[in-house]
Amino acid sequence: MTDFWSSRRVMVTGGNGFLGSAVVKRLRQAGATEIFVPRSSEYDLRTGDGLTRALAAGKPDLIIHLAAVVGGIGANRENPGRFFYENAIMGIELMEGARLAGVGKFVGIGTVCSYPKFTPVPFREDDLWNGYPEETNAPYGLAKKMLLVQGQAYRDQYGFNAIHLLPVNLYGPGDNFDPASSHVIPALIRKCVEARDRGDACVEVWGTGAASREFLYVDDAAEGIVLAAERYDDGAPVNLGVGAEITIRQLVELIVRLTRFEGGLRWDATKPDGQPRRALDTTRARERFGFVAGTSFEAGLRNTIEWYEANRAPSGR
Repeated sequence: MTDFWSSRRVMVTGGNGFLGSAVVKRLRQAGATEIFVPRSSEYDLRTGDGLTRALAAGKPDLIIHLAAVVGGIGANRENPGRFFYENAIMGIELMEGARLAGVGKFVGIGTVCSYPKFTPVPFREDDLWNGYPEETNAPYGLAKKMLLVQGQAYRDQYGFNAIHLLPVNLYGPGDNFDPASSHVIPALIRKCVEARDRGDACVEVWGTGAASREFLYVDDAAEGIVLAAERYDDGAPVNLGVGAEITIRQLVELIVRLTRFEGGLRWDATKPDGQPRRALDTTRARERFGFVAGTSFEAGLRNTIEWYEANRAPSGR
């Protein structure tokens, strides 16, 4: 616990979501007592009225902006316009409202999808502008990237303390397991568990398995965000990750083993792999605010699978 948080009113947009719930929990552990989470049913942050009322209700000293419209490759391909507009308008208007309301600090949460498609591995923050993002999630990635530009512009012109964090792919208990919109880890866990229970001979997996990804456990991500909010006050973006990658094929094989699915795999190479490789350089986070991820990948996967098995709907059994 620190005095930093005990004296501040904090607004966490998206605070009831997957990452948001973990951040709110971590804030409380750090000593925050005044945390305002605007519920989407009451405050639509995509509208001026919703934003204005949320800021008036929360009266925040610090905002952590986690609310986003997100999904996996399939959802990104089906909703490029919606993902661009709703993420961009929500973040842009929220930061402007925060500036006008005199909010002391704005913590923007970006995405690894903002990086160019062929960024050299490991991804370094200085490479962020050296090319166009991978096409299937470029609209989402660019919408979030504009919040970095806005924060830096506001810092230069108004002295507004906005920081921008770039978390890699997240996973963990409480993730979204809806096959229509989930990311790769929960989608694969659900697919393997349900195939195991039905006794299927095989499961189908998108792509070739050659692409690589880096995954950050949700509680570690929350720790990094809270540390940055407390200790980091610079305009340069910062990666949040673990600094190691795994191929999708290796990931699938690991999930198959941990879920005890005994069938085979069928790879659908007509489906996209997405960005060829993703792995972050995490030096800046470690040096600037002392963040190092602490959860091993296998331990995190076991926790996630156990949570899903315990919480899935009866129809999924």
